[in-house]
Amino acid sequence: MTLTAPPARASEQPRWRRMVPPVAVAGGLAAATLALYLRDPHDRGSWGMCPTAAMGFSCPGCGGLRAVNDLGNLELGAAASSNLLFVLSLPFIAWVFLRWTRGRWTGRRWEPSDRSLAVAGITVGVLMVVFTVVRNLPAGAWLAP
Repeated sequence: MTLTAPPARASEQPRWRRMVPPVAVAGGLAAATLALYLRDPHDRGSWGMCPTAAMGFSCPGCGGLRAVNDLGNLELGAAASSNLLFVLSLPFIAWVFLRWTRGRWTGRRWEPSDRSLAVAGITVGVLMVVFTVVRNLPAGAWLAP
């Protein structure tokens, strides 16, 4: 009969092990950003064809690759012109990432309530739908990538 220890809680793991997920996410984002900096998505077809653009409309993600490239070139106005929703969401994304990373570093997990997660998810979904509809209307053509 072998006894196995229960899995260690996050606070009982060594800090280096707790920090693997945030470092992996940051590394992946850095690699993707570098790829978008080196291979300009403004060149037609350089990253393939967007399926929704091929169908004739702009989804909420259309222009996101160009926005990342523009931010890599420190062109905030051009990035906002490529995908305003993405650019405006960056401070929130950064806050969530930093909050999560801080929890991993200190060993005190950040666990948002189910209610706050539901509200955030619904809010993001509604914003994406509204952004998609508006950017595909003649009045919102300035939001198109």
